[in-house]
This record gives sequence, structure tokens and C-alpha cells, in this order.
Amino acid sequence: MFDTPHYPNEKLNFNSENIEHGLAKLVLTVIELLRQLVERQALRRVEGGTLSDQEIEELGFTLMKLEEKMEEIKSAFNLEGEDLNIDLGPLGNLL
Repeated sequence: MFDTPHYPNEKLNFNSENIEHGLAKLVLTVIELLRQLVERQALRRVEGGTLSDQEIEELGFTLMKLEEKMEEIKSAFNLEGEDLNIDLGPLGNLL
């Protein structure tokens, strides 16, 4: 009734390390997407003049710390920035 695609050269490997790595990659991809969206919105607000100098400084510091933490976590899972980019087929790449 339901045919399962058969991929003769692909082997499923369900060990805890692969699952942990895949989950970390997925979570980091979502966080990176959100980080980029927040950064773009912050730039719009800075350019629009709606933030005080103090708010701009705090925002810059927060974004910098988030990027540093992302690098730490990517390093812990042996991931590079390009590993977080998901191919969405005809829509192109996510990041």
C-alpha cells in the first residue's frame, strides 16, 4: 500500500552520538536564523533613530555575546557556519 523509498547506498545509523549531533545542528540552525532576524531588525531600529545610545550599546553587546556563544556551541559539536544552512530545494538555502 505505502511504498517506502529505497536508498541502497544510504545506511541508517541511529546511535546516540548521531542523534545528539543532528539535534544540535537543528537547534543551532533555528537559533542562527532567529539571531540573523533580530540583528536585521536591530539595524533597522538603529538606522531609524528609535534607539538611544545606551540601547544601541546594549544591543550591540548582546548580539556580540550571542554570536560568541554560538561559536562555542558550534565548536563543541564540530560544526561550521555552513553546516547550519539547510537546502530548501526550489526555495534556495535557508541562511
